[in-house]
Amino acid sequence: MSIEKVRAYMEPLGLAGRIREFEVSSATVDLAAEAVGVEGARIAKSLSFKVDERPIIIVAAGDAKVDNPKYKAQFHTKAKMLTHEEAHTLIGHDVGGVCPFALPEGVAVYLDVSLKRFETIFPAAGNDHSAIELSCQELEESASNFTAWIDVCKGWQA
Repeated sequence: MSIEKVRAYMEPLGLAGRIREFEVSSATVDLAAEAVGVEGARIAKSLSFKVDERPIIIVAAGDAKVDNPKYKAQFHTKAKMLTHEEAHTLIGHDVGGVCPFALPEGVAVYLDVSLKRFETIFPAAGNDHSAIELSCQELEESASNFTAWIDVCKGWQA
């Protein structure tokens, strides 16, 4: 089970005890915000894309939307999200629980600057009814295959 993979991954980092599981779904930003009890913007959504046939994850604030021109400037290709099946196979987590933890080696993780305005954020922890509260620094340090902070989103600036 994906959440157990994430729990085992977080254990040596001292973060496994901070994983929260809910009785209700946290598969979308709105559902996760309700389950956690925070505004939707503080949900760190993990979006999976394909760049040059390789999977990547971009973690962004819940109120941010991928800006296609910024994405193309960053990755030199059009944004193409993974299908549910591709996410399961290539990322190892199902849609609704995709997160930047316990990933296969070839999956690069990018963190969007939209997250930096919050003291803590809540990414999923491997399934569609989990979350973990982390600071941006903790997210950067604990994300599998962390690659870079990027600016590819719009709609979140005041």
